[in-house]
Amino acid sequence: MPLRLVQMNVKARDDAALGRFWADALGWGLSSEGPGVTNVEPHGLVWPDPAAVYVDVVSVPDPETVRYRTHLELASGSADHQALLVARLLELGATQADAGRPDAPWTVLADPEGNVFRVREPQALYQDTGPVAAVVVDCADPWAMARFWGEATDWTLHERTDDLARLRSAQGVGPYLELRRTPDAERTSNRFHLDLLPYPGDDQAAEVARLRALGAADADVGQGDVPWTVLADPEGNEFCVLALR
Repeated sequence: MPLRLVQMNVKARDDAALGRFWADALGWGLSSEGPGVTNVEPHGLVWPDPAAVYVDVVSVPDPETVRYRTHLELASGSADHQALLVARLLELGATQADAGRPDAPWTVLADPEGNVFRVREPQALYQDTGPVAAVVVDCADPWAMARFWGEATDWTLHERTDDLARLRSAQGVGPYLELRRTPDAERTSNRFHLDLLPYPGDDQAAEVARLRALGAADADVGQGDVPWTVLADPEGNEFCVLALR
């Protein structure tokens, strides 16, 4: 059975500080499952819930250089809301980042550890996603990536063009997963990666085997002996298959 896309994992130098930033940025709460882990969670939902992609911030001894291949995009409800949101994020510790495209429908910022994210201009498509409009993955072939992620998860394809594939949970709630063609997308480790979770009654090992058959490869990020399995999608983006709790 396809897996659930439940959370974004963020490597950090200081999980508590970066977790506080993202909790304030999204208007969510904080918890911790143990030392070095800060969980950023929407109020009123019980993990896992398809209405949100949760954020887990994890301290690592020496996080690699910031990479921008995977990032978050935040939603806004109006031009005034976008401006106010950008101003508030700057007050929280975000900094302006190079937009690259001055005509793009977003404002580019970086969080306190330098991870780039975007605040989108208001669009009807994102009005019911919650604070996170989309999780975006730069890639060379959006069609091939959409096939993989559509079969790996229970998310369904909503749009596909030569340059973009957009998926969303089967329940039609929460943010989108957007796979965007980027000519110079590098195959390299990301500080942001996705975590997938089997449904109750499904077997983690069987799901991992299914993902390998779809084109995933084993990945070693120094995880050691852990209850989750680290894989990489067909373009080399790491993700984890969690064990049922």
